[in-house]
Amino acid sequence: MSREEELLRQRLRKLQRLREKGFDPYPPRAFRSHPISEARKLAEEGSGDEVAVAGRIIAARNMGKVTFLDLRDGTGKIQLYFRRDILGEERYSLLEDLDIGDFISARGPLFRTKTGEISVEVRSFEPLSKALRPLPEKWHGLTDVEKRYRQRYLDLIANERTRRTFLIRSKVISAIRRFMESRGFIEVETPILQQIPAGALARPFSTYFHALDQTLYLRIAPELHLKRLIVGGFDKVFEIGRVFRNEGISSVHNPEFTMMESYEAYADYNDVMRMVEDMISYVADEVLGARRVEFEGKIIDLSPPWPRIPLIEAIKRWSGIDIREHEDASSLAEAMRRRGIEVEERGGRAKLIDHLLSKFVAPNLLNPTFIIDYPVEMSPLAKRKPEDPSLVERFELFIGGMEVANAYTELNDPIEQRERLVEQEKMRAALGIEEAERLDEDFLCALEHGMPPTGGLGVGIDRLVMILTGHTSIREVILFPFFRPKERE
Repeated sequence: MSREEELLRQRLRKLQRLREKGFDPYPPRAFRSHPISEARKLAEEGSGDEVAVAGRIIAARNMGKVTFLDLRDGTGKIQLYFRRDILGEERYSLLEDLDIGDFISARGPLFRTKTGEISVEVRSFEPLSKALRPLPEKWHGLTDVEKRYRQRYLDLIANERTRRTFLIRSKVISAIRRFMESRGFIEVETPILQQIPAGALARPFSTYFHALDQTLYLRIAPELHLKRLIVGGFDKVFEIGRVFRNEGISSVHNPEFTMMESYEAYADYNDVMRMVEDMISYVADEVLGARRVEFEGKIIDLSPPWPRIPLIEAIKRWSGIDIREHEDASSLAEAMRRRGIEVEERGGRAKLIDHLLSKFVAPNLLNPTFIIDYPVEMSPLAKRKPEDPSLVERFELFIGGMEVANAYTELNDPIEQRERLVEQEKMRAALGIEEAERLDEDFLCALEHGMPPTGGLGVGIDRLVMILTGHTSIREVILFPFFRPKERE
């Protein structure tokens, strides 16, 4: 029998003893007068009032006639002080059937011990939930990385940094909502199940709708539905939600992730750039109270304004390749091979340029930097630059070497949009590029009804939280990241 199995058997015996003593180890409700943080605040103000607190036992110290338990709820930790002569022998003996990890409620006056520790002198207590499995032995420092991700609840119990990360994440999303609403944007919801997975260059997940005998797709982006709302007369819309991309897993990729997308009528990508600067600096102020954050041992300054570097210039600066000199995939691929970069031409020129951006440019962009003005073949939904029709008005924001946001002046010419999407479908068929943009007739029909000049934006919430919390793995900022099924032993 393993040690874990033996501990489980011991706890089951204690569970049975609680029932034999007339206690319900899992009562339907609990009474508490104050969260622990509020109880502590009362004590700090000198109050000796009686309080009722509830939470999980995280430490125990038995000294015979006196026992100390540390209790924690979602707001903080407090010490419970149990005395045999106050509780009586029968009630005090109940402590023998409690373990670290159990939930209890306790009632009594607040006081400070001789060492100044804020405590509750327990006059009565009740079990609330018997934990049958023990917490990690070193509950204050669970270090098995895979276990932390697979059993996030243990990670949240054991690691204060993890708890802080997800509190910050929640505050980031709330701050983004406040910022967008203060700018006159309305929050909307668009379909997750879609008939045509469009709005980004990505491979979708598929599912099957039995009622209609139809294959549907999890959305790769809410973009085309949000632009339908601009057509419909909502001038400023945004959505915060999950998107799904059937791609690889890495330190910066998870198959499902959270995005904030927004669309603003009568705006262009310059307006959106200014809004992103304002939004991220606002979020940092609201959540952290500072605009300087530490990331991989370096300091990132989020204070605007941020540099704007044309993509062509950035690639030439850091890779030595001038993509204007290579107008087709074969020529560009050969130039890359001469520099020791093994690539395939099958993905087309756009994919090769994106590879140069990821390999050479992004790693050099620690502080917030806008890379702007992309070749038109990289952005089938973006509007051309009037002064250079080979480029589109698009930017990507990089922080800490990662793409954090993507935006452009939206293409609102339905004839050109159709031509570009037809070209994407041809690439899909001829080259087998599953990530090519899809032609959505319903969206084109909406565009044919007229859409004003519009600035669109997508912000990766997970990566933004990584920057603000100093994490280098996306799994650290997603409560339940994807994992392969665990093999049975």
